[in-house]
Amino acid sequence: MSQAGYSAVTGGAVALSAATAKSILGVKAHANSGVQIKGFSVGFDGVTASAVPVLVELCYSTFGANSPGTNSTSVTPAQTYGRVLTAGFTAGKTWTAEPTTLTVLKEFLLTPNGGLIDFQYPLGTEPDSALGEGFVLRCTAPATVNVRATMDVERI
Repeated sequence: MSQAGYSAVTGGAVALSAATAKSILGVKAHANSGVQIKGFSVGFDGVTASAVPVLVELCYSTFGANSPGTNSTSVTPAQTYGRVLTAGFTAGKTWTAEPTTLTVLKEFLLTPNGGLIDFQYPLGTEPDSALGEGFVLRCTAPATVNVRATMDVERI
């Protein structure tokens, strides 16, 4: 089956406050489709070599409250491959009130001193969402730092 792939990006630096969890990027499927996360990237602009690592979490979200565009800035996904289709999902960045309900699927520590990860799920192991639900990247930094991120998804 032919798939349509999309990329959602922060499109600029998202400021993290010290010791405060912040949802930095997320995607939410429409009521008649789901999304499958293929991979993501996260990078920081810190310059202090001794800085304490940032907790990065990939979360599943029901978006019972604060869907993309509500208490966040809307992001327009870009299609990266496949038949040209309407995205079938919405995206947002830099939430001021956290979306609900978040379930952590993957977590790791990453240095804010120019730290970067570009993760791709192995074929056949990619998480997918229920109709009308999606995924969020959330970061908790011990000190103030900026982050940029990308989520690669397919509409299913």
